[in-house]
Amino acid sequence: MTDPADTPDSADATGASDGDESSYADFEFERRFLVRELPDSLRDAPALIVQSYFLSDGGYALRVRVQANGVEARLGPDSDARDVLELYRSQVDFAAVTVKGPSAGGTRYEAERQIDPLVGVELVRRGGAQVLKTRYAVWLGKDGWSVDVFGATNHPLIVAECERSGPVTDLQIPDFCVTELTDDRRFSNESLAVDPYRGWAASYAQELTAQGPRFRDDFGGNTILST
Repeated sequence: MTDPADTPDSADATGASDGDESSYADFEFERRFLVRELPDSLRDAPALIVQSYFLSDGGYALRVRVQANGVEARLGPDSDARDVLELYRSQVDFAAVTVKGPSAGGTRYEAERQIDPLVGVELVRRGGAQVLKTRYAVWLGKDGWSVDVFGATNHPLIVAECERSGPVTDLQIPDFCVTELTDDRRFSNESLAVDPYRGWAASYAQELTAQGPRFRDDFGGNTILST
C-alpha cells in the first residue's frame, strides 16, 4: 500500500520490489524524513487530506481518511479541519477505513478498505482526533515520494516518505530531507492527531541541534539525490 496522492493508501507511485508481492498484502514498507521547505517546483499532484483517528494507542490505530485529489489547500496554523472539509466536501473523491499496527524497521501492518466518500466525510466530521494536510506526489530518482504539508496544530511540519511494495532499501534520499523519522512514533499521523507538533516543535528543534541529523544505514546504502 502506498501514499503519494494517496489513492488509496497503496496507490502512490511505488517503487518495484523483488519477491512475491502477494506475501506482503496488508503491510506497508516506508521510510520517512523531516523536510524544512519543499521547493515550489516539486509541488505537483496535490491532494487535500483530512484524517480522523478513532483509536491511537501504542502504535495501533483506526483511521478514517477522506481525500480531494487535485485540491491544493494552502493550510496555515489557524486552519480548522472541519471547516476545510466543509469547504471542499463536494470535491472529496476517495475515502477509506484503515487499521494499523505498530511500525518496526520501516514495516507496518496496514489493512485499508475503501468506503463511499459521502460516508467517509460524515465519519470524519463526527468524531476522531483529526489531522489536516496537503499532500504532493513527486517522482524523484527511482521512486515515487509523497510529501505532506500539515496545517492546523501541526503547522509548519513537512514530512516526506518513500513507500514501496517491499522493504525500502538502497534509497536515493532527496537533498531537501533534513533527518530520518522512520519509526519515530512522535511523527506518525496518529500521534500527531493526539499530540500535535505545535506543542513540542521547539524541544524537538533543540534535540535535532544537539544530536544532529540521522539517516539509517541498516537498509543498504543511502545516496543523496540533488533536486
